Amino acid sequence: MLSKNSQIVVRIREMILQGDLAQGQPVREVALAGKLGVSRTPVRESLSLLAQEGLLAQLNTRGFMVRAIRAQEIMDAIDVRGALEGLATRLLAEQGLSRRLTQSLHACLREGDEIFAKRHLVTSDQARYDEMNERFHSLIVQGAGSKVIADAIECNSRIPFAAAHAIAFGRADLVRMYDSLSYAHRQHHAIVRALENGEGTRVAALMLEHAYEAKISVNMGRNTWRSSPAS
Repeated sequence: MLSKNSQIVVRIREMILQGDLAQGQPVREVALAGKLGVSRTPVRESLSLLAQEGLLAQLNTRGFMVRAIRAQEIMDAIDVRGALEGLATRLLAEQGLSRRLTQSLHACLREGDEIFAKRHLVTSDQARYDEMNERFHSLIVQGAGSKVIADAIECNSRIPFAAAHAIAFGRADLVRMYDSLSYAHRQHHAIVRALENGEGTRVAALMLEHAYEAKISVNMGRNTWRSSPAS
């Protein structure tokens, strides 16, 4: 079930991407909770999660501030993730999928299909997709059984917006979000088919292409960076 915290994380991530929370700006927990219409506890928990993603930095006086974000750093990190996940999928395809992993991946596919079956998105769908997408990618990385790859992906995920689940669009972009995420989910289907067929080279290439969709989602929301010295 989708948690309230998931929706708050997505909303704050969008605010950072769009510049509503500016780079270098302290994040005021009380003010943010008021703006989001929630209590301080889920905001506090969400800020800690976003710090793990590299979007926020811990202040010495407690609290957080928005980290300076360089667009090229994000694009490079997404490319790195695509390459690492491509290696993980190739290894997994060569090893073969267990029955349990196959079932878990298909459960993710079904959930994604449910999200897009209505042919449009509502605001809560982004957080729901976010959670499903994180499970999908985690299943693949864990299934590959390589601690080296898993650790490298975890390290890379500390760069803002580099993690597979760190998707962010503008709240007015539901139509474009539908187009991008539904295409990305069709890629999920293709990735699973290639894994089931043992097509290591093909699935590695699919994973690289899949990571490119993350660049599109970031670029849709980062207009506010283009005039910024940090971009």
